[in-house]
Amino acid sequence: MAEQMSGAEMVIRALKDQNVEYIFGYPGGAVLPIYDVLFQQEDIKHILVRHEQGATHMAEGYARSSGKVGVVLVTSGPGATNAVTGLTDALLDSIPLVCISGQVPTPLIGTDAFQECDTVGITRNCTKHNYLVKKIEDLPRILHEAFYIASSGRPGPVVVDIPKDVQFAIGEYMKPANLSDHQSYKPHLDGDLGAIEESVNLMLKAKKPIFYTGGGIINSGPEASKNLRELAKLTGFPVTSTLMGLGAFPASNSQWLGMLGMHGTYEANMAMHECDLMICLGARFDDRITGRLDRFSPNSTKIHVDIDPSSIGKTVHIDLPIIGDCNRVISEMIRIWREKTDKSRISEIADWFKQIEKWREVKSLRFENSDKIIKPQYAIQRLAEATKDKDTYITTEVGQHQMWAAQYFPFEKPNHFMTSGGLGTMGYGLPAAIGVQIAHPDALVIDIAGEASVQMTCQEFSTAVQFRLPVKIFILNNEYMGMVRQWQQLLHGSRYSQSYSESLPDFVQLAQAMGGKGIRCENPNELDDAIKEMLAYDGPVLFDCRVSREENCLPMIPSGKAHNEMILPETKNIENVIDEKGRTLV
Repeated sequence: MAEQMSGAEMVIRALKDQNVEYIFGYPGGAVLPIYDVLFQQEDIKHILVRHEQGATHMAEGYARSSGKVGVVLVTSGPGATNAVTGLTDALLDSIPLVCISGQVPTPLIGTDAFQECDTVGITRNCTKHNYLVKKIEDLPRILHEAFYIASSGRPGPVVVDIPKDVQFAIGEYMKPANLSDHQSYKPHLDGDLGAIEESVNLMLKAKKPIFYTGGGIINSGPEASKNLRELAKLTGFPVTSTLMGLGAFPASNSQWLGMLGMHGTYEANMAMHECDLMICLGARFDDRITGRLDRFSPNSTKIHVDIDPSSIGKTVHIDLPIIGDCNRVISEMIRIWREKTDKSRISEIADWFKQIEKWREVKSLRFENSDKIIKPQYAIQRLAEATKDKDTYITTEVGQHQMWAAQYFPFEKPNHFMTSGGLGTMGYGLPAAIGVQIAHPDALVIDIAGEASVQMTCQEFSTAVQFRLPVKIFILNNEYMGMVRQWQQLLHGSRYSQSYSESLPDFVQLAQAMGGKGIRCENPNELDDAIKEMLAYDGPVLFDCRVSREENCLPMIPSGKAHNEMILPETKNIENVIDEKGRTLV
């Protein structure tokens, strides 16, 4: 027989049946019935955040690093609106979240009641799906559907808005097994076999091929990354990646070209520009990757594998679309390749790799180091060296430090790099690191931050202290909103309008005030010892690494330019590179 219980009890029971271990939340009047049930059980642990945006980013970090669905619990009105940034971030980066929000009682909806807002209307465009639960009879089905929708197909955030009277109402609870698959939402997992075979035939003929990989590989699970590595080994083709795909292919592999796009390597961007066959696996041709669309990879045949049909052909013409789960499609590519040949094409594409080696010789990630001031690139290199033998997970905020982390920290495994790619959310990294640490309590978790970004959610450091989470916040402090300053230098005659931080907190004292440890370093000769001290401390750390103020993040494709129009490190007077109309001058 179906079990009778309140709506609030149904929420907690559904979370248990969905194998939820942690939820990130902040209580308020419209969710007090759920919090009361939460108090009376011990299976699900609640992480009390300091702001609902922090809750969503923690859930993102937890989900991205573990492959599980992140769960958020917020109250009505400002609780829900504070979560919007994280929900949008999760939507653009395909992160599976379920956000349960409280709502005023159903008779008060539409009356401008206290802490009322149209949560479903507000979140309609920043979620994969959302619900307003009007009847207790619908609640169990909706809760289970939310997890199915969030985690299947292209993952994303789902909001379940539950009025307070529905939380109090009594109804019959149904387990997930009692529910059939969603009738109208059935993601297409298996790619068309004919199209996959045609893609292999194209790969067997290509002279200048490239694998262009993205976050879809990581979302498809650890087997997808293993299969990508096997496919690359079978074919001998070079591999590049978007920001969100870093770690799916090991940075130490000789076929790895580095990250692609605006701040990608010269060899990756030039290979994309000159290739004759592009095999896109789980990426969406974002503008930060493509640059100028009418000159993007102009001479290539383009294969696009993606589980989301709306991503195919949205910005770039695709010659061979394959709709399906990356892991399944790559597995079929491997099977068909082996049926056709037992050899790689290394000898056939030897000239292609000779050209790639010439591009590598440009050394586009070189920088002029200093023994007087810490260069941010050097700081990342030393951090990577100090952590190379540890199980290390990296999160970032957004800006120059984010790109330097992508360029100089080598990622060997999937799910070890968490960053805000599509939305570019400053303040993401610190709470995301907390979520990662909860998912992996014995791992080393480091947020590579900027002093501007970290201030947006730095109150969540107190959450790390409360729950004894040893996250390390490694701040590259150049006293500027670095990427904003770089663009002002490029396009606005070095008029640094509001990009310099006139007043910064003492991060060491800030850490101490919240119960953690603070470290400051400004001498490159002392950096290794300071990093060692940070890693040795068994609690949360704010590390204030003072770096050169006006270092530019290079190489760089200026906005609206093609891959072969990169600004390289030898460009000294960067402000003279682009004129006021955005035209490249050198």
